[in-house]
Amino acid sequence: MVAQMTGAPEFDLERITGVAERRVYNPSPGSGEDSLGMALKAAQDCLGNSRYTAGDLDVVISTSIGRFKDGDCMYFEPSFARMLARELGARSAIHFDVSNACAGMMTGVYLLDRLIRAGVVRNGLVVSGEQTTRVAQTAAREIADSYDPQFASLSVGDSAAAVILDESVDEADRIHYVELMTCAEYSHLCMGMPSDRTQGIALYTDNRQMHKEDRLRMWPSFHGDLLAKNGRTFADERFDYIVQHQVGTRFIEFVDRMAESEFGTQMPESLAVVEELGNTATTSHFLVLHQHLKAGTARQGAKFLLVPAASGVVTGALSATISNLGV
Repeated sequence: MVAQMTGAPEFDLERITGVAERRVYNPSPGSGEDSLGMALKAAQDCLGNSRYTAGDLDVVISTSIGRFKDGDCMYFEPSFARMLARELGARSAIHFDVSNACAGMMTGVYLLDRLIRAGVVRNGLVVSGEQTTRVAQTAAREIADSYDPQFASLSVGDSAAAVILDESVDEADRIHYVELMTCAEYSHLCMGMPSDRTQGIALYTDNRQMHKEDRLRMWPSFHGDLLAKNGRTFADERFDYIVQHQVGTRFIEFVDRMAESEFGTQMPESLAVVEELGNTATTSHFLVLHQHLKAGTARQGAKFLLVPAASGVVTGALSATISNLGV
């Protein structure tokens, strides 16, 4: 995207964000790589790595931010979940969309976790397809320096991810807890909308305000209070790995250092793929799990902590022991 900017930029995007490369969808007609097509491929791949067929699914939850289908069309009705369930053959599944910025897939998992625990469903699929290059293209046309509110758009990457959850019958494979919180007073700090200058979708982010220390302390404060209610500390959790939202390498390092200060203990090994994939929005945590488990750089049977960071502002924690996740 930097190469498409008018004139030579005065900043080094890779040095600032740590993003060396990213994936871009195929814009050719019939490629099937719009938001819906990528989500469908991810869902099919997920089912192929599971013991379930599409007909076994009780619920399908779609969590994409951008809902592009058929070129430039953004779909809200019918829901992506309905279209995906039909294409997959999940004819008896409940289906609905969720929109919660970059915490979308985490929110889908949160809802599915509660549905399973309540006995409403036995299993379900959470899926997202993110065609985020569109905001990068707008940014490349319009921005001139790293202080522009569209700067963060240059670091995004296209992606899709899906995960199937069912009832845990073994402590070696279990979501111990997933909790989310929102501070809506900060929602104006990151807004996706039509560009006010050219034709296209744009993302406007006040990075300085979004990444101020009091904002970044929201997660350790929330998580610490959550653990304290159960008489536990962060150190008691004995996490093997932590996965932050893949904003950039500096962001991940800064949040981990701040958490060490707040919790008074060392953070577990931090996993990332942002250098190779960029910021992939809703899918970021699940792509980290997929890539590291597949490569063997994260071990099966370990305890993982996933920490969302989304506009809204949304934060929280997902704690899980993972031993048999098919990737």
